[in-house]
Amino acid sequence: MKRCLFIVLLCVWLSPAHAHKPSDSYLSLAVHGQQIEGQWDIALRDLDFAIGLDGNGDGALTWDEIRARHAAIAAYALQRLQVAGDEGACTLEAAEQLIDRHTDGAYNVLRFRADCPGAAPANLTIGYTLFADLDPQHKGLLKIDSGGATQTAIFDPDSPRQTISLAAPDRLAQFGAYVQHGIWHIWIGYDHILFLLSLLLPAVLLPGLREQQQGLQAAFHDVLKVVTAFTLAHSITLSLASLSVVSLPSRWVESAIAASVILAALNNLLPLFRGKRPVAAFAFGLIHGFGFASVLRDLGLPQSSLLASLLGFNVGVELGQLAIVAAFLPLAWLLRKTWLYRQVLTVGSLAIALVACVWLVERVADIKLISA
Repeated sequence: MKRCLFIVLLCVWLSPAHAHKPSDSYLSLAVHGQQIEGQWDIALRDLDFAIGLDGNGDGALTWDEIRARHAAIAAYALQRLQVAGDEGACTLEAAEQLIDRHTDGAYNVLRFRADCPGAAPANLTIGYTLFADLDPQHKGLLKIDSGGATQTAIFDPDSPRQTISLAAPDRLAQFGAYVQHGIWHIWIGYDHILFLLSLLLPAVLLPGLREQQQGLQAAFHDVLKVVTAFTLAHSITLSLASLSVVSLPSRWVESAIAASVILAALNNLLPLFRGKRPVAAFAFGLIHGFGFASVLRDLGLPQSSLLASLLGFNVGVELGQLAIVAAFLPLAWLLRKTWLYRQVLTVGSLAIALVACVWLVERVADIKLISA
């Protein structure tokens, strides 16, 4: 009875983790002297939540429903974007709106124009507050093309205003922004975290003898092998996918990630990998790398900017991953002899597998069974 209650509580706690990709929008600005051409890709699911697009409430958006709300979409978005040059605020004017598909679904494409006062600006100050009052995890990924050079920046509710030099790009700041984004991406990527933790849970126990514990040094080496294998694998496919060398359908990737969580969790109950967890970490890490790549690929950066962003993002993912491991290993070591750890290893692994089964059904069938 206690185990059943434990499973239910864990499932309730995990159920909000619906999908690994967080809420992002993609803002592109092309600077031509005093005029700026803009394109803003915003997820329809986010706009529907914010201002309501589903006119008949049937849960399915049609082009007519979206078109009927074009004015509301433009007003809502542009009220939450401020662009200023060296001599004052630029006037924003909406143009056409289209629909495009990104790796995580359909997006409204808002094209607009900005006219800046005075001479061509050497600096742009951008204020970004889209969904700031609704989603503290939302991020705006900015790309600026000016004079043949491309710059990037990332906005979130904690950094809603940035000044960007068009004459002297701050490459270090851009790199640091993507490091931070990579850290955050892994920390809210629940499926990635649960996959990794499922593989790490047995690290403080002797192979094949779950009631006995191995030394801290041996546990550290075990964790090191698993994490190194996972890191190497997802770094390979993250790079290949971001550089458009290899491309897989998003639904296949997300479904395979959910399946990897199921297998990693069940391995703690049945000897599926038979002592070869690093091999499993590498094999499934290849799939997880495609999931990480979706953010950079959707931004559409040129090769010159993509390489720096890719490196920064990958460094951030590794730092975020190491932080999780650093928090996990000492805690697992301290609790390894307790009843609680045995419950987490067995009942907790079963709960993780059940939640991942829900993710798998959602992603394969493209339906929503649990609320985000």
